[in-house]
Amino acid sequence: MLSLSDKGEPEGRALRSDDLSGTVAELEAASHPRWIWASTGEVYPDLLERGVRVERCLDLGLVEGLLLGYLGRHREPRGLAAAVARLKGLEPPEDHGPRKREAQPTLFEPEQERLPGGTDPLDAVVAVHAEQQRTLAAQPHADRLRLLVAAESASALAAAEMTHFGLPWRADVHEDLLVEMLGPRPLPGARPRRLADLVDRITEAFHGRAVNPDNPANIVRAFAREGIDIPSARAWVVKEVDHPAVAPIMEYKELSRLYVAHGWSWLEQWVKDGRFRPDYVVGGVVSGRWATRGGAALQLPRTLRTAVRADPGWMLVAADAAQLEPRVLAALSGDRKLAEVAGDDDLYTNLAGDAFDGDRGRAKIAMLSAMYGGTSGEAGPLLAVLRRRFPDAVGYVEAAAQAGEQGRMVRSRLGRTSPAPSDSWRETTGNADGDEDSERRSRRASREWGRFTRNFVVQASAADWTAALLGALRRRLNQRAPGAHLVFFVHDEVLVHCPAEVAETVRAEITAAGAEASRLVFGDTPVRFPLKAVAISSYADAK
Repeated sequence: MLSLSDKGEPEGRALRSDDLSGTVAELEAASHPRWIWASTGEVYPDLLERGVRVERCLDLGLVEGLLLGYLGRHREPRGLAAAVARLKGLEPPEDHGPRKREAQPTLFEPEQERLPGGTDPLDAVVAVHAEQQRTLAAQPHADRLRLLVAAESASALAAAEMTHFGLPWRADVHEDLLVEMLGPRPLPGARPRRLADLVDRITEAFHGRAVNPDNPANIVRAFAREGIDIPSARAWVVKEVDHPAVAPIMEYKELSRLYVAHGWSWLEQWVKDGRFRPDYVVGGVVSGRWATRGGAALQLPRTLRTAVRADPGWMLVAADAAQLEPRVLAALSGDRKLAEVAGDDDLYTNLAGDAFDGDRGRAKIAMLSAMYGGTSGEAGPLLAVLRRRFPDAVGYVEAAAQAGEQGRMVRSRLGRTSPAPSDSWRETTGNADGDEDSERRSRRASREWGRFTRNFVVQASAADWTAALLGALRRRLNQRAPGAHLVFFVHDEVLVHCPAEVAETVRAEITAAGAEASRLVFGDTPVRFPLKAVAISSYADAK
């Protein structure tokens, strides 16, 4: 353990201790330093198990990934060993991958990661941190990048704490739901009774010809025998077909997803002692959104939310940022008219009243078309209306799309950077030599990458905002409601588990954290980012 200056230079002698957790706890209580380590996921869970909570850190792996992306080097390894190898002019080794949850971590060196040339782990952390600070200082808008790496590192602390405390989960309620919807738990290899009944109905609808609804090709062939040609068995394709098998097929698809993704096996694997503890991956998606390693925490079906219930004497406080991405677009683009229309209530209703004759559905299609590049059906004409009414906002994403079509990178508000297109993309777009097919392929490839960069600037900036939100919220909760735990986060929604007597305090701190994140990321913007929190006993009661 070693103290570093703001430039990353060592100050004083290294402190080595057999009980690092005790030393960390003492220093945290005394001065709340910013800890620097190779990977929060490798270090912090062990500290939490020992009762040590830290306020701030820099996660060198996350910082390295953000900086490599900023420099257009997304595909390079970002672990400590790779960063040290680059400093030494060596070939960086591939990242070792995440540590299994039950494996024993070490403080500075991730399991399985071998540092080149016998480098001391502490020396490696110091050297990599110093190089990262030099790189940060040399970039335009270095202040924004520094905010980004601090917020991303705070997100990693929040993720580890969410896994540690866990989402309160009533296994008995979950099991009752499964029995109600699927029937009793089946024997291994058999379908639940409700699914078996639906298979019988599907077979009957196809005049007794056996059909396996788990096999898409089987469904396509079954419709073909009926004289109905469909390109696939995807839900959106099947539901447009006029045939008596459609209703049971659609119901089967929905219930089968529940059985496979969140059935009895999921419950046994992921819920222990009344808690669901997924492994979160901060910045697991290229835009900065989170992912998970198993557990499907970010795709919890609404039907199961009733199993998420506060402990006796406790409450859940839920909040989501309404229409976050359109608001982010308004702030990014500086479109003051869109900021005015957005207000602090339902953005799509306000937009409908301003430009779409009160039709909220059409207003939403127009905005999604602007952010995602939709042009089919009525999307094109509706987008044209939006372009005339809010030229700055639409112009912002269209400029990002044009950059992508030309193979250039785009950045979020704080500096998350889109990856460059692949070599095969460049070959496709660069070899349009007058041949009609190659011209068509080139245009299609350009448009597809342009749609990606069009949305990237918005989605990645929303990830900037949520990272700042999580950092602000965990700090505020620790200061004003220390018994409260942030237990769930998905895209633009947070869930806090707290003693009932501090629920109102938690509500106020969530709202304040949202306002703080807005100031940090977007400065003095007129755009409102409403984050309305509600105290509930079950997640199913959140609106």
